[in-house]
Amino acid sequence: MATDSWVNETLYAEWGQRFLVKRELARVKSDFQDIMVFESHTHGRVMLLDGVVQITEMDEFVYQEMITHVPLLAHGEAKRVLIIGAGDGGVLKRVLQHRTVEKAVMVEIDGEVIRLAKEFMPAIAGDAWTDPRAEVIVGDGIDYVRQAPAGSFDAVIVDSTDPIGVGEVLFTDEFYANSARLLSDRGLIVNQCGVPAMQAEELRETSLRRAKSFPDVWAYVAAVPTYVGGYMTLGWAAKDAALRHVGVEEIRRRAEVAGVLDTTGYWTPEIHAAAFHLPPYIARHLPRGHD
Repeated sequence: MATDSWVNETLYAEWGQRFLVKRELARVKSDFQDIMVFESHTHGRVMLLDGVVQITEMDEFVYQEMITHVPLLAHGEAKRVLIIGAGDGGVLKRVLQHRTVEKAVMVEIDGEVIRLAKEFMPAIAGDAWTDPRAEVIVGDGIDYVRQAPAGSFDAVIVDSTDPIGVGEVLFTDEFYANSARLLSDRGLIVNQCGVPAMQAEELRETSLRRAKSFPDVWAYVAAVPTYVGGYMTLGWAAKDAALRHVGVEEIRRRAEVAGVLDTTGYWTPEIHAAAFHLPPYIARHLPRGHD
């Protein structure tokens, strides 16, 4: 083509990343957000929501493995899992890799994200959409957690956009209080908290909110290349502080039982344990007295 076509990410006003577009696959304005899917030269297919990179075929495994395997294996007996967001299906696929999971309910507000992921990035979710253990709901996660019966889930995974725009309501006191109520005795919730080098406020604010409803609040880290800025944090809130101190050998044993050992590209039992040891520049944004 005569002129190269680049996509610039719009997450930060003064800093970002850009991709040379090989081929644009879809551009849709849904009821909730602008969705774009394109083929890149370097990262396979890429999906942006409101101009912000959500997922690339090249490095999605890092984020999906860490937001899924860490909470499920830390818990050790999570049979019922609630997923909020995650419209591409990658978290659902990783949850269902655990043969110990009996039911996974996924609530995504934007059906267009699911439709476009199925059409243009089918490998992300694989067969997860048709797994008999999966229940996929196009609807409001806020309403769902409000109405879910007490103790009905063992783990909640929130894979949303940043707490601006459509994702903002997932970071309120009410949401975390409802999450605590719908979780069983040793239940826990994890959610993405951004890249603290640039989004430390996000980690600080959401940690304080979680601490109102959960006794154990912390974060753990993963390095996802296309979430630029170094480590990204995954927020952690659990009813039982012991869950994030499970030793490497026990995590390995659980992963073997679950059937996820040696299936990963990033997660390992050692990385699982190490991810909770935070660099001071990140740890200082967490509520004091929690570690």
